[in-house]
Amino acid sequence: MRIACISASQVPSRAANSIQVMKVCQALIDLGHEISLWVPGNTPEEDWDTLLAHYGLRDTFPIHWLTAPLRLRRYDFALRAVQQAHYWEAELFYVWPYQVAALASNLGRPTVLEMHDRPMGRLGPTLFRAFLKGSGALRILPTTRVLAGMLEEQFQTTFPPGFVSISPNGVDLSRYADFPSAQKLRAELGLRESLTVGYTGHLYAGRGMEMVVALAGRNPDVEFLVAGGEPNDVDRWQAVIAAENIRNVFLLGFVPNQRLPGIQGACDILIMPHARQVRDSSGTDIAAVTNPMKSFEYLAAGRAIMASDLPILHEVLHDGNAVFLPPEDVDNWDAALKALLKDPERREALGRRAKEDARQYTWLERERRALEDLL
Repeated sequence: MRIACISASQVPSRAANSIQVMKVCQALIDLGHEISLWVPGNTPEEDWDTLLAHYGLRDTFPIHWLTAPLRLRRYDFALRAVQQAHYWEAELFYVWPYQVAALASNLGRPTVLEMHDRPMGRLGPTLFRAFLKGSGALRILPTTRVLAGMLEEQFQTTFPPGFVSISPNGVDLSRYADFPSAQKLRAELGLRESLTVGYTGHLYAGRGMEMVVALAGRNPDVEFLVAGGEPNDVDRWQAVIAAENIRNVFLLGFVPNQRLPGIQGACDILIMPHARQVRDSSGTDIAAVTNPMKSFEYLAAGRAIMASDLPILHEVLHDGNAVFLPPEDVDNWDAALKALLKDPERREALGRRAKEDARQYTWLERERRALEDLL
């Protein structure tokens, strides 16, 4: 099909939503579809070689940047993007913004809406209802089962069969194939040979950097590798680490997605120490519906996983591929970490099961299921 992908994410950007959009586009291409992507903003200076490395992609595709002043709340962007996609003769609209979904659906354009949280704000619910009422509304793609249930409760409805396709985020398994040992990857990164604990992702409030620093202070013989974060967040945590005289935490800052598998694979244990409240880039608490891409990357890396015992994380992780621990409980985390570090057989078993489970979460299969039986 000719698929018009329309997103409000910035491209390029370090934000998870931007990376997710580009991974979806790659998967749609892998399935044989022809796509074009519309996003707000000005055409960037980066060339495609830079974008491919930044997002960990293989293919190029048309991207249309449309100037969209924030004061117009993306309504002008929605109108222009839908209009251009129509002239491009798109057979399917695969969209993220509610403004775009409502407009395309009510113009009778076949529309699929991907959803990562409940419709928020004053107009979010209204726009979602407008999308549902439009003749073009084909399907919604909530990233978790919990979110799908919340939507039915919020809008006091039961969606018809086939209208909802649960679409958790995914991973590109080819980038984790024939994975070298952690020791070899540490050598390639120039790290000293030592048991290594890793965290990858943003450093927003609630992501668990407090836990990383606390665990590092209690385990000085273990290396802690942290990849990700905006420069101001990295600088702030660097200052905290220096003030506490902790010498075994290495903050790499943002790394291109292309390099991420090697960094995750250099670790013996990968951690997701989420707090009870987890903030996204806008400051919204997403703990109830979060679907971290690192969950799938950690699985594919085939390393032991330690994660906060938040209900939502159990949709992907389970006791066979992860160790669950109470959020923000440093004593429990420290005891479990020490036990796992002393138990290589347990680490190997967890990592082996994780790699097996990762097979069901490829971006390719995600998009195949998302579009199954449409049109």
